[in-house]
Formats: sequence, structure tokens, C-alpha cells
Amino acid sequence: MSNFDPKSILPTLPDQPGVYRYFDENDTIIYIGKAKNLKNRVSSYFTSIQNHNTKTRRLVQQIQKIEFTIVHSEFDALLLENTLIKQFQPKYNILLRDDKTYPFICLTNEHFPRLITMRRIDHAIGTFFGPFANPKAMNGLLEMVHQLYPIRTCTLALKPANIEQGKFKVCLEYHIGNCKGPCEGLQNESDYQIYIEQITNILKGNYQKPKSLFFERMQQASARMAFEEAQEWKEKWELLENFQAKSTVVNPAIHDVDVFTMVSDEALAYINFMKVINGTILQSQTWEVKKKLNEDESDLLTMLIWEKREQFHSEAKEILTNIPMAIEFQGAKNTIPQMGDKKKLLDMSLKNVLYFRKEKADRKAAEESGGDRKMRVMLKLKNDLRLTQLPKRIECFDNSNLQGTNPVSAMVCFIQAQAAKKEYRLFTPRTVEGPDDFATMHEVITRRYTRLLEEEAELPDLIIVDGGKGQLSAACDALKAIGLYGQIPIIGIAKRLEEIYFPEDSLPVYIDKKSESLKLIQQLRDEAHRFGITAHRNRRSKNFLVSQLEELEGIGKLTAQKLLKHFGTIRQMYDAPVEELEKVAGKAKTPMLRKQIKIWLDEKA
Repeated sequence: MSNFDPKSILPTLPDQPGVYRYFDENDTIIYIGKAKNLKNRVSSYFTSIQNHNTKTRRLVQQIQKIEFTIVHSEFDALLLENTLIKQFQPKYNILLRDDKTYPFICLTNEHFPRLITMRRIDHAIGTFFGPFANPKAMNGLLEMVHQLYPIRTCTLALKPANIEQGKFKVCLEYHIGNCKGPCEGLQNESDYQIYIEQITNILKGNYQKPKSLFFERMQQASARMAFEEAQEWKEKWELLENFQAKSTVVNPAIHDVDVFTMVSDEALAYINFMKVINGTILQSQTWEVKKKLNEDESDLLTMLIWEKREQFHSEAKEILTNIPMAIEFQGAKNTIPQMGDKKKLLDMSLKNVLYFRKEKADRKAAEESGGDRKMRVMLKLKNDLRLTQLPKRIECFDNSNLQGTNPVSAMVCFIQAQAAKKEYRLFTPRTVEGPDDFATMHEVITRRYTRLLEEEAELPDLIIVDGGKGQLSAACDALKAIGLYGQIPIIGIAKRLEEIYFPEDSLPVYIDKKSESLKLIQQLRDEAHRFGITAHRNRRSKNFLVSQLEELEGIGKLTAQKLLKHFGTIRQMYDAPVEELEKVAGKAKTPMLRKQIKIWLDEKA
């Protein structure tokens, strides 16, 4: 039996900030936490136990010893907690450190420094920039730097004595203009150092100084009438300007901020981090954390912010969040912007984290479906079309007419990537005269979704229009008129090259011809076409038979339509009992009608 009695220990706890540690029967630390008030926080675990979740109750049952450390402030408690969690890694704590080792760019400490990439920091080697959560972005930055500055890539020990003794010879990099040949003393170290200073600014996200230098050199060369040299400086200035323009997402006046957003559910928290300098996102990462206990969102976010700022060596004076931090860090202000460019940054970060969570949920659904093909196809279509929702219900429209006669519009519906024929609909244009595909599409879309709105019926997750930009534009105008534009994704598919058009985008998207998502779109389009053509032919056949009946003496259009609706064909009409014919055509017309039908059939035989 355990001798642990929380009632005897809790009164002795101090009303001060600190860090507490829980041990199990094996004297192993199972949980470490921080507190603004140690007595209140620790006592909360042992009172109102019925309000705790299952994991917290299990933790409390295993506690056999409590230790604590008093500190000066809640911020100091956060630092100590973070250090102890990394050291002891208790099983009930969230392990904050990411398993990945992200790459850094290192500017070496040597004569004529080089740029290299490393995954472990060793300050004896050089100055480190990063880490970079996206290696592709890091490589793009390195490539641009090497285009701007002819710095060496060799590993030669370019000490002054070695260069003076003529130990080295220039390589191919010198001959193709990528290096100035410091190995043979063709470039002095002071000139080379100017490149290094400019590169350092770029790696820190400060583009203005190197841009100003390029612009100044361009003007100086132009004043000397050295136009070729001026053109070279201009190209460098444009290269850096274009790189910055692609990277800048908000006002460049936002100098140095960290952006953190978090959404969570019972088991997981999803976090996005963006490092922004001069309006440029230098770092971006989204990840998930498995909750161990019922952690408070503010506490959890604060721990994660501290961890990432430490990992990415951030000293930003402002931290933007969507949830208030539990405590503010020394020298860093926490802000939840409500408007302006900082709000745009926060919204962008939140959009990333919500998309990440959605992708995780979709992937989990696909795995739980046991590799179900329909789920796989819908997920592929969602990703190919950049949809926010899984396209479980898709409706596709097609117009059919022949030389302007008997126009009909077909709508087919696929649910869970499978034809739902009971949901198919046919539309006969009411307001359009002649073969006007655009006007017909506008009318049909209006009628279809106005009715769904009135009936409060389920709206589709995706609308497909058979046709190019014209038909798509007409459908979009209809959705705008009824207030649904932007609420339902809509695309057009052009038949010739299977081009996919998006609203307000003049350039089409081409999906891989072998892609399952394109095959699903084609299947919808072909089914709508088949359904429409079949209905169109039936309508043409019916109209032809009506016109033939009208040729018979004493038979008007109304009677002809009634006869055809009842009997289907002229032959069935003739073979029917007289009494049945009399019910539809009337006794007075029946004898003459049968006689004329007999003559007409004999002539056609």
C-alpha cells in the first residue's frame, strides 16, 4: 500500500510561482508542470476528480510523490519547465521538440567565407541562419545568392600564406564567371568581404541595403557611360527585387514579427508558425501535437511558442496569435490584431493551419475506408481542384439541341463518386428562344439552385459545366444573381483538350490525363451528355409523331398530344380496342380516326 497522502502535502505548498514534478511508485517523473500559484495548481488535480478527463484521472492515480521548485516569476517557471521536460521527457507531458533536424545555412569562419548547409549547429565553424523548415525554399535562396555574388564554392584553405606561395590554380568556376579567383590572388579579401556583408543582410531578410548598393553601382556605371556594366547591375537589382516581390506578402513596414495560430480538438492541437521580416515570410511550418492531458489552449500555445522561438533563434519583439498567450515573454509583446496588414498575416497563418487539419482528417478518412476507391478519387479531385471540402455531391450540366430545335438541358448528379440517377433532372428552357447556350445555361442554373434554396435542400459540393469560359461565365452570373457565387465551387470543362476552367481565370488548368480525378470529371460530363441527348431524341421523336397525327383530318394538336401520351405510338393506337380509343379521342372522331390511321400505315408500309 502507498503511503502517499495528498491531503497532508497540499497545505504545505507555497502560494508562489514555480514548477512541480509528479513521481510514480518507481520514483520516475511522470509529469512536469508550471504554475503561477503552486498551491492552487497542484490542488486542482486532487479536487473535483470527476471533472477530469480519463488521462488526467489515470495520472492522479499514479502519483506517489510531489516535488516543486519556487521561481521568481511565471516566465521563469516556463523556462524551467521547458528545460526539465526536455531532460526527463515524462510520459504525460507533450514532448515539444520536433524529431526532425532542419537544415541551416552556414557562413563559414575562414578566409574568403563560403556558404554551406548543415543540420547541426557548430558555432566554431561559422555563423548560422535558419533553420529552414522548407529545404526547397532554402535551396532557392542559395541559388539566388550565388547568381548575385561570385563567391567561391571550393574547399581550399585560402590563407594569405598559401595564396602568396601560389599553391592553387583557378578552376572552371572562375572561367565561367562564377568566381573571381581569390585562390590565385585575383581578388582581395576586402572586396570579397563586401559580398559577405550583403549576403548576410539577405539571409537576415534585409533586402534594402543590397538593393541600394546595386542601384548605386548601376547609376555610377551609367554616368561613366559603361552601359554593359550598368546593365549587369540592373539585372542583379531586378533579380533581388523579383525575389523579394514573390516573398513579400504584406506591408514591408512590418519589420520583425512571429506569427502563431493554433486550433485544437480533444486529442490534437494544430499549429502554424511564420517568421516575418520586412513583410517577407522567411520561415513557415505547420505541425500537429498530440495532447497528453486536457491542456489549456493558452498554456499549450505559450509552451509551443517558446519552443519554436528557441529552435528558430527568433528574437522578434512582437508575437501575433489568434489565442492570447498565458504569459508574455520578456522583451516580446503579444498581439491579437483585429484589422490591417497584421490581421491579414494572422488570417493567412490560420488558413494554413485549418487546411493542414483538413488534409489530416481527409487522409485519416481515406485510411479508415480501407483504401476505398471512391474515397481515394474524391480526395484526388479535392486536391487537384484545390477544394476546401470533399466533393461528395457533384452536379454536372449539359445543353442539347439540334439546329436550334427541341432544346433541353440535362443535369446529372454523382454522390460519393457514383451516379445517383434518381437525382438526375431535365430542363426545358422557358425564356430562351433559339440556340443560345449561354442564356440557356444561365436560366437552368438559376432555376436549379433557386429551387434548392427555396426548399432548403442540400447544395452540391461542386458544380461542373460542360463548356469553356463562356458557359462557365454564364453559370457564374446566375449564381451571383441568387447570392450563391463563392459558396459553391464551380468549374467548366472544354471538350477539345479537356481543359479545366476556373471562374475569373482566363488560363485553363490541365489535369494529368491518367488521373482518376479527371476520369471522374469526364464520366460526369459524358453522362450528362448521354442523358441530355437521349431526352433530346425522345422529345424530337414525340414532336414528329404529334405532327404526323395532326396531318389526319379532324385531329388537332391537343388531341394528337393526348393520343400519343396515352398510346405511345401510332401502331399501338390502331391495335388498341375501339372502346379505349373512344375514351381518348371521343366517339365521334374514332371511326374516321381508325380509317385514316389504316390508310397512313398502309402508305408507310
